[in-house]
Amino acid sequence: MTDTKNHAQSYLRLIEGNRHFSLSRQIGDPEYFKRLSLGQTPEYLWIGCSDSRVPANEVTGTHSGEIFVHRNIANVVVHTDLNLMSVLEYAVNVLGVKHIIVCGHFGCGGIRAAMSKKSFGLVDKWLRNIKDVYHLHQAELDAIEDLDKRADRLTELNVMEQVRNLAKTKIIQRAWHTKKDLHIHGWVYGLNNGLITELNTIHDEKEDIDNIYQYDFDLD
Repeated sequence: MTDTKNHAQSYLRLIEGNRHFSLSRQIGDPEYFKRLSLGQTPEYLWIGCSDSRVPANEVTGTHSGEIFVHRNIANVVVHTDLNLMSVLEYAVNVLGVKHIIVCGHFGCGGIRAAMSKKSFGLVDKWLRNIKDVYHLHQAELDAIEDLDKRADRLTELNVMEQVRNLAKTKIIQRAWHTKKDLHIHGWVYGLNNGLITELNTIHDEKEDIDNIYQYDFDLD
């Protein structure tokens, strides 16, 4: 009986939190929700990890309506993921975002799981994408003896590869072809200090991509 009561209290805390949120916003700005209801014009698309400790708005100090968000385990960009590709197409072609950010984070459970040989069930199919990143950079990673530092480096390399995967998509390349102001960035968030590290992985030109992945839109 006590467990049931505790579960109910835990759930109701969210409802009460929502009421407090609504009231506090309206007290500070009576027109706040009216403006939000009129639509969104975010400049940023955030592709981050599903980890509950990395909320996009909080870690960037932005407000509702400023960042369009997609999250999955270990912030992976897979060209067969219709969910992500739909988000990407909408963000680029409808919302007109100017910056796409792939944000990983140190201490990522998905990264650590991909580094192991354990089976975790259905998620193994998803983690395969990170294992492929490890394989691509195996010589560098295997040379790092400390497992925590190795995981941190794989986190960085994974972000870099996902940025490249974005640049390989037809959605991004068509945006560049039509001269849209669109840039892709790779970030890593530190859970231990709350700071973002910007990696030197910025793609804003089709020529940055290996030739085999480049689309020729004159052939369409």
